[in-house]
Amino acid sequence: MNRFPSPSQASRRQFLALSGGTLATGLLGAAGCAAPDEGTNSTQAAGASATGARTLTRIGLDYPFTQLPLYSTLVKLSSAAAEKHGVSLLTTSDASSADTQATNLHTWVSRKVPAIVSFPMVFEAAESIAEAAMHAGLIWVTYGGSLEHQSADIQFSFREGGTLLGEAAARWAHERLGGKGKIAFLTDDTIQLGRERTKGMIDAFTKAAPGVDVVAREQAIDPDTGLSKSRALLAKHPDLNIILGVTDAAAYGGFKALQQTGRGATDARTFVGGQDGAAPSLLAIKQGTFYRASAALAPQDIANAVVDVPLAVAAGKTNPGVQVPITLVGPGDTARIDALLAQNS
Repeated sequence: MNRFPSPSQASRRQFLALSGGTLATGLLGAAGCAAPDEGTNSTQAAGASATGARTLTRIGLDYPFTQLPLYSTLVKLSSAAAEKHGVSLLTTSDASSADTQATNLHTWVSRKVPAIVSFPMVFEAAESIAEAAMHAGLIWVTYGGSLEHQSADIQFSFREGGTLLGEAAARWAHERLGGKGKIAFLTDDTIQLGRERTKGMIDAFTKAAPGVDVVAREQAIDPDTGLSKSRALLAKHPDLNIILGVTDAAAYGGFKALQQTGRGATDARTFVGGQDGAAPSLLAIKQGTFYRASAALAPQDIANAVVDVPLAVAAGKTNPGVQVPITLVGPGDTARIDALLAQNS
């Protein structure tokens, strides 16, 4: 995931205001290649095919959720991938603040950092920042979705991941519960990634297992929210059988809630699953618990995309964006789980 909590309404308004305001003046680093003057239009800035191939020496990675384990893993792997191409990786420290992200991105644009890979917390507000970057002749790569103004994007087979998870849980429900029982979905409706994953898992499950009662659809994308929402659900539905999460982080919170309310770790009538391939969830699957599935992304694949996509734009390649592949892993996939855990170490 990766996509996580949306800002408060007040913070959202501040972020929107920042997006349309004067560029921040703090310094995050010098640009790694020359860019056209501010007068270059966004069409010319869209890629090297219009401006001529260029050599990148620096790429900025703006991943705002610095508190997540994936952040340090992604920075480490992306830095190594960049180094292989003679490129330095710059990073922001947004600390899950939309306001801070806006300031940091505006600073990068004002400093003409030549290529920016950004996971926007508020996609609508990021649009004007991306437009400013393109107008300045910079490369803008949107991570986790698409914007109108961008050079390319990095996506993660959003709908497919949700579908794989929903179908796996439905098969288990037929095999272990006779197609009956209760399910709760931990969802996200704030951005494209979350909406598509949510739709994929709910549509796939409810179509394949219509006899299982859907008792809740709760917004939750991090462990703490997943834990608190799941505990509240279990107070009303102590016989809840299945929790599926739009992220492994949220689903792991549900996993802990079930255990805290007395569910045995290997309970035969319980299924928890999530999406991303987060290390704690992968370990729980490997250990044979009722955390039974994850639609997993390989961190190395994401890191490679962070570097390869802006380089492809700079080289003038056609259709430089990527769909990072996703794979469902379960208890029988020990070798795959070990490989993913090694990337997360």
